[in-house]
Amino acid sequence: MEDKQAGFAGLGLMGSLMAENAVRQGWRITGWNRSPGAVARLLDQGGTAAATVADMRDLPVIIFMLPDLPHIEEAAAGLLLSWQQRLPAPGTVLLVMSSVSPTGIRNFGQHVRLASGGNAQVVDAPVSGGTKGAADGTLAIMAGADDAAAFQHVEPLLRTMGTTVRHLGPLGAGSLAKACNQLVVGTTTAALAEAAELAECSGLDPAALFDVLAGGLAGSRVLDIVGPRLARRDYAPTGPAKFMHKDLSFVLDAANAAGTATPMAAAAVELYAELERQGLGDQDLAVVRQTIANLSHQAAAAAEGTVAP
Repeated sequence: MEDKQAGFAGLGLMGSLMAENAVRQGWRITGWNRSPGAVARLLDQGGTAAATVADMRDLPVIIFMLPDLPHIEEAAAGLLLSWQQRLPAPGTVLLVMSSVSPTGIRNFGQHVRLASGGNAQVVDAPVSGGTKGAADGTLAIMAGADDAAAFQHVEPLLRTMGTTVRHLGPLGAGSLAKACNQLVVGTTTAALAEAAELAECSGLDPAALFDVLAGGLAGSRVLDIVGPRLARRDYAPTGPAKFMHKDLSFVLDAANAAGTATPMAAAAVELYAELERQGLGDQDLAVVRQTIANLSHQAAAAAEGTVAP
């Protein structure tokens, strides 16, 4: 991609920062988003706008950064119809950087190949690092592509957004790696949230506890980044917590397909489902601490109700 052109569909909390990093490194980014405010910000940074995703049909690569695969399929419907009517250039890539189902992305890849007459293919390249990593251009990017040449085609673009960029295998490998990532992040965050609640309810300062833990074997990037928010109960969204429930469900699907046991993932799926039932899904991942606190209050209230007057 010597002309450094790309489309970008989905300019949300993560997508807008990723697209802006690409623009700053000389890429000509054409953006599309359901709400116009995010597109206006990209224009201010030097990007251009597309009225529809189908309007980006002749670009060599189109990135999708939308909440889940059904949103991507809906947004791409007009694009694929356009390709059925007039085939895209050979080597065109749809670059899915959202967290999606490993099985689902493979099915989507087959659909794209058929619609494009084999001229376009899907590369899945989900990211880890949150809004800070997106802003700093230091995301970890885990990619899956059936054709190594397709990965090499988009690798320079990916390196405008991340410092760790790996091709891990065929289409779906990136999404499987992201599912494993979320298994670690989701369960670790939940464990830290439990520790914070236990500490505070027992008279310890969670911030002081986390400072000590960071110096020992319990230290981790999750503790470094999410720990301060857990300690001060800061739930302002850097990414909606409800997505963790979705991502952990992909872990269970992958485990079923592989025939592996995932007891931690099963417990975490239920915990994050409870988070959503409590109406906390739009807040930051750290809000899982409030979910645990609410469960504690419910258990205490139930116990009081069983005590005879």
